[in-house]
Amino acid sequence: MRLLPTLSATLLLVVSAAAEEIVVRDPASLRSALPTLKSGTTLKIAPGTYPGGNQTGGMDDLTIEALDPKNPPLFQGGNGGWQFSRCHRLTLRNLRFQGHAVNGLNLDDGGQRTSPVKGITLDHVEVSDIGPTGNHDGIKCSGLDEMTIRDCTVTGWGGQGIDFVGCHKSLVTGCRFIGKPGFSASAAIQMKGGTSDITVEKCHFKDAGQRPLNVGGSTGMDYFRPPDAAYEGKNLTVQDCVIEGSLCAAAFVGVDGALFTRNTILFPEKWVFRILQETQGERFAPCRNVRITDNRIAFRRAQVQIEINIGGGTAPETFVFSNNHWFAEDRPDRSKPKLSSEETGGVYGEDFRNKK
Repeated sequence: MRLLPTLSATLLLVVSAAAEEIVVRDPASLRSALPTLKSGTTLKIAPGTYPGGNQTGGMDDLTIEALDPKNPPLFQGGNGGWQFSRCHRLTLRNLRFQGHAVNGLNLDDGGQRTSPVKGITLDHVEVSDIGPTGNHDGIKCSGLDEMTIRDCTVTGWGGQGIDFVGCHKSLVTGCRFIGKPGFSASAAIQMKGGTSDITVEKCHFKDAGQRPLNVGGSTGMDYFRPPDAAYEGKNLTVQDCVIEGSLCAAAFVGVDGALFTRNTILFPEKWVFRILQETQGERFAPCRNVRITDNRIAFRRAQVQIEINIGGGTAPETFVFSNNHWFAEDRPDRSKPKLSSEETGGVYGEDFRNKK
């Protein structure tokens, strides 16, 4: 009978060894642990402040997480928080990054543009005070497929809160993006460079850059994934989000197919939407085929005199508007917008904010 506990203990040791769990409790032990990481390792980091400038590459099934989820470690300072290159099925959980000059997190395919990295998960990651000005991102994602970003917060950044370049089949859900004075903040989420099949859902944007949602974008020819993509973005979905403030709620930029639905837009400062074409070339389709449906939009006529800013080289007539609820708080009688195509089923002039 006494053999059973011994056998159980032995099995636990084997399982633990197979999982290769490493616990670090201070910056010195983290520096010692990093060179020993290999595929399948779980690295647990104790509360405390750790330096930025970390780099990890070429490992699969790596998990890095807080030892105490209620008191996550803070990575602070330096050019970047942590760069991960070609790390399939990487999981980052309950970590904080703050005050990096270039990027908070940099997740990439190592420049192998036809061989995406798959299966990265970010869960309860906080990134703040990146830049503060210029093209410096909270979370930079290049060449990633089947990624999930869940319940993360980005506060104060120079370029994009999350920048997707050539990423596909991924989900951003339950995240918060909050702009801060002194940070240039171009966009909260940008989906460009051949990005496709991304869903952004249940997120909250508060003064989150000039374009909280840059659905598409502008990319140099050497950075598209796939290299021959004929669009900045395709099959992109934004749904069930709240977008407060900023110059506009969303810009559709060189995108070929998108859905913007069931979102709440509160008081944009100049336009509600923008339709733009920034990437030029014969192979690129004009910005087109966007459905904007079942959204609730509150604005002030003193700020929004033109609902949609339409740039050249676009196909605004292909945009479809239906069942949106428009309310001009200061001029309810002027709530009906002038759109690029006739809306069906729209509601105008009724305040939806106190209705269930």
